[in-house]
Amino acid sequence: MSDNGQHDHADGASHGHSHGHSHNHEHGHDHTPEVTDRNARAVAWAGLLIAAFMFAELVGGWLAGSLALMADAVHMVTDAASLGLAWWAFQQSKKPADARLTYGRDRLPVLIAFANSIFLLVVTGWICIEAAGRFMTPETVLAGPMFVIAVIGLLVNIGAFFILQRGGDGSLNMRSAILHVLGDLLGSVAAIAAAVVIYFTGWYPIDPILSVFVALLIVRSAVTVMRQSAHILLEGAPNDIDRETLKTDLLNAVPGLEDVYHIHLWSLAEGKVNATMHATLKREDNAEIVLRQIRERLKARHGIGHVTIETSERS
Repeated sequence: MSDNGQHDHADGASHGHSHGHSHNHEHGHDHTPEVTDRNARAVAWAGLLIAAFMFAELVGGWLAGSLALMADAVHMVTDAASLGLAWWAFQQSKKPADARLTYGRDRLPVLIAFANSIFLLVVTGWICIEAAGRFMTPETVLAGPMFVIAVIGLLVNIGAFFILQRGGDGSLNMRSAILHVLGDLLGSVAAIAAAVVIYFTGWYPIDPILSVFVALLIVRSAVTVMRQSAHILLEGAPNDIDRETLKTDLLNAVPGLEDVYHIHLWSLAEGKVNATMHATLKREDNAEIVLRQIRERLKARHGIGHVTIETSERS
């Protein structure tokens, strides 16, 4: 088999170079998803809403002696910071690629999602430690103020939750932001329930018990977001694309393709898959047509927008 040194890079507009070998390059990175602005607006409004209430809840929880309220307030503090980071990540991802970041900043929202999930796990760990101490030595809780503050917090969290749900696109960064707010929402519900139980029964241990319950509810989702974002950061292959299936599909769909191997897939960011592969062509004069068909098939059937193809002719 002889290698003719042809390479193809594709995901948009084209230009060509020749340095003793035949090269076909196509570039056209789209680093500004249509939903980025909408995501950023939703995160900004939700963050402002939460920030406006978190200090009042933190002070109120301390005065009322409620761990559930203070836990929810701490969630709100981390949420405001996390939503701020998410907003910054969306703004940064709109910047074009440059000489230093040749793929742009598309991966930044994934990095923020990973960091947010870690923050969430740290907070839940702190809540569980505090709850253990409160359960062993229950402290007096003022049920009336606790109930009022928790109800207001619930309304704030519901508002932030719907803003993110309606304004988001389901990306990891948005899901991590929603997860933070959902944790706050559940925390407010738990605080309301604890206030009612304490008011009617005087059983103070219900406050730390419900705090731990809420913390454990959000741990699983936080771990899921962390694993998915870490997979992308480690340049893992997309879960919905199988290499053998992709190879079989290309061989069936592209008549001039003899074989394809050394297939490598990785996610640059959510929904942005890169690939490299080596293709053996049946006839040298068919190279341009075959390469175009491969690119079109990868884009249309597998959602791969950037591919580098090294070719050789059948011996």
